[in-house]
Amino acid sequence: MQPLTVRTADVAAQPWKNGGGVTRELLALPPGGDWRVRVSVADVASDGDFSTFAGVERWFAVVEGAGVVLTVDGREHRCTRDDGEALSFAGQAKTSCRLIDGPTRDLNLMLRGGRGALARVVAGRAWQPRERACGLYATASGTVRVADEGQAAMPACALRWWAAAPATIAFDGTGWWLDVDAGAMS
Repeated sequence: MQPLTVRTADVAAQPWKNGGGVTRELLALPPGGDWRVRVSVADVASDGDFSTFAGVERWFAVVEGAGVVLTVDGREHRCTRDDGEALSFAGQAKTSCRLIDGPTRDLNLMLRGGRGALARVVAGRAWQPRERACGLYATASGTVRVADEGQAAMPACALRWWAAAPATIAFDGTGWWLDVDAGAMS
């Protein structure tokens, strides 16, 4: 099965659930409002509250701009493009955002009834997905090398999604790996 590739620029912006910004939904499985897995890119232009999603595990990473300070249930987290790890938090948590120095673009992985993770790409190093499905969000273009499948060009600001995770994947650019367990897919 061929992976799906979705360029952020090809997806229309939609208002956030709370109306405080816009997002581009790159992937929703199953499609529609009852998704179990959702990958989106949000444009944050001003300080404000995040929408709440009861029962959802959220992963957050800054992909453009100086970053934000997220306050999640009263605890501050500084998130920048150069931070080592993505932030995970409960979707029902009271979450507000303060921009560090101007607008940002952020990658979001949201899961209902399953678990997953966002992990920073280490350029050229093979990554082994732990779960059934996986993806790559590239912040810069490069070449993806997939075990037993060869290599392919990867555009910047795009998601590549494998419904069946390969044994290993390597990417020579910058970005984020997305790992999603089977429970979130059913």
